[in-house]
Amino acid sequence: MAAYPFMVAAELLFCQLDSASRCKNVPGENSPMVTVQVFGVKNSQATRAAERFFKERRIPIQLIDLKVKPMAAGEIRRFIEKFSLLGLLDTTGKAYEDAGLKYLKASDSELLGKIEQEPKLLKLPLVRAGKHVSVGHDEAGWKVIAEAKD
Repeated sequence: MAAYPFMVAAELLFCQLDSASRCKNVPGENSPMVTVQVFGVKNSQATRAAERFFKERRIPIQLIDLKVKPMAAGEIRRFIEKFSLLGLLDTTGKAYEDAGLKYLKASDSELLGKIEQEPKLLKLPLVRAGKHVSVGHDEAGWKVIAEAKD
């Protein structure tokens, strides 16, 4: 089977025509990307920056507004494994001080409960695609995610 290039929305895709003349992606040639999940809040400047970054590169995103739908425990655990719970907290933000965390010591379970109630305690946005994760306004991390093919 020969691969035939064609243009779709100004992007070059490669396909193979099967016996029914339907197009199939050629493995390894511009294969479909994993959808990027952006966890944040709508009124966050950094969340909007991440959304704009991926949309400009025509990478499909799923925006999860943490004010509407809190993060699942398994999902947040994936970020904690890479960055630690304290690494996810925005210790310089107003929400951190308002929650009294600047002066109090809280256990991990108490912190997770507070994060569910107030997502602005996190360095937003949290971005995930496949095995790659990023925290906060991290364009270098977003570029790694954008270039990843898993």
